[in-house]
Amino acid sequence: MEKIKPEEISAIIARRIKSFKEKLDIAEVGEVVEVGDGIAKIYGLRRAMASEIVEFPHKIFGLILNLEEEIVAAAIFGPTERIKEGDQVRLTGEILRVPTGEALIGRVVNALGEPLDEKGKIQTVKTRPIERIAPGVVKREPVKKPLQTGIKAIDAMIPIGRGQRELIIGDRQTGKTAIALDAIINQKGKDIICIYVAIGQKNSSVASIVKTLQDYGAMDYTIVVSASASEPAPMQYIAPYSACAMGEEFMEAGKDALVIYDDLTKHAAVYRQLSLLLRRPPGREAFPGDIFYTHSRLLERAAKLSQAQGGGSLTAIPIIETQAGDVTTYIPTNVISITDGQIYLESGLFFQGIRPAINVGLSVSRVGGAAQIKAMRQVAGTLRLDLAQFRELEIFAQFGTELDKATVAQLERGRRLVELLKQPRYRPLDIGLQVAVIFAAANGYLDSVAISDIGRFKEELIGYLEKEKKDIVRDIEFQGELTEKIKQSLAKAIEEFKGRFIAS
Repeated sequence: MEKIKPEEISAIIARRIKSFKEKLDIAEVGEVVEVGDGIAKIYGLRRAMASEIVEFPHKIFGLILNLEEEIVAAAIFGPTERIKEGDQVRLTGEILRVPTGEALIGRVVNALGEPLDEKGKIQTVKTRPIERIAPGVVKREPVKKPLQTGIKAIDAMIPIGRGQRELIIGDRQTGKTAIALDAIINQKGKDIICIYVAIGQKNSSVASIVKTLQDYGAMDYTIVVSASASEPAPMQYIAPYSACAMGEEFMEAGKDALVIYDDLTKHAAVYRQLSLLLRRPPGREAFPGDIFYTHSRLLERAAKLSQAQGGGSLTAIPIIETQAGDVTTYIPTNVISITDGQIYLESGLFFQGIRPAINVGLSVSRVGGAAQIKAMRQVAGTLRLDLAQFRELEIFAQFGTELDKATVAQLERGRRLVELLKQPRYRPLDIGLQVAVIFAAANGYLDSVAISDIGRFKEELIGYLEKEKKDIVRDIEFQGELTEKIKQSLAKAIEEFKGRFIAS
């Protein structure tokens, strides 16, 4: 048997000592003193920061929302029943971050950016904090580039610009989500990244929306963030901030992004629930005092950045649900005051078959014509006023008073305009076709067409222009204005079509 030499043993020990590296894991640890309803109260975390992430046993994480003298309160992102009194809680020293970047495009994720679509792990190393101070005035430039929804009534009368915040507001089941989805579908080929965030919706509703986007090829440039009604309240609370952070990544890379918050009424209700559980003092309608700040710090992050900052934009379309058409309640008035205008959908119009059911009198875009191409301003200049006057005359005419010829003519034209602006959902139109159709109405080509035939006239005119007069539509889109030459060509094409239509 070979003897082990002492010098060999000492050499091995020396090597081991040299290669030894002490690993210390230093973390501040607290103890759960109370848990329930998705909230944990923790004692001993003296160095905790607001909005810091804490780690519970079983790899469950939480978000610190309240800092008190001895206790901190955290919202739990996971099953509350797995956490019990006496459990140790560890400070992570990190603010909540979500994955960002192009790897998320085409995916359905939860509020933490984790995949829900069974397409595997999201391959990205980029992350961003969900909370961020909005870009300052110096970093912004005026909103003037259009973001077209493909809906005639909106692009003609309530235009949305890139970097704007435009609210969609209305009662339940009046077509709010349909308008938002139309806006996403219309961005195909326009190099705009869309983010749709579903807050507090049924899983079946989210699945239906994802299927619609897939059917129209819109998932190729869309991220869906889902915080459904079955998920914990903290997940629903952070969902819009996570979606906004994902959009900011594209904005700061010089690209254009559109984020739709569906809807902030449910988000406000979730925040009220969390605040009441945290024992924060309730205010009007039991909402906490900072409910306005909760939404303003989110929506203010939408911006059109200056060229020095890359020239990117983030457009926000929040959705608010009203009760019985009342826009004067707390949350609707808050969000109306934060945004740059609103598209108001009226259930009365919806049930009359006027869809999209937009009330022109109460809808407004504070950016206005600056977010329209010149061609649309040329044809739609008086459209809004004509429709508003028609609504007033229509109410007056119901009393059976004898009307003069001018009033009758105005009513007839108004009815034709209403029919013309009707549009089936998920059928957005290119801006060139919209201009051509509104040009036909503005120049009296519909005046001799029966009101019952307006819908067919419009659909067949669109088909005729798409198939036989593509060059005119392309010229409108390329030049962005109606020159005399384009006007003459368009007028001639519409007259030729009208002759065929009447003959048929």
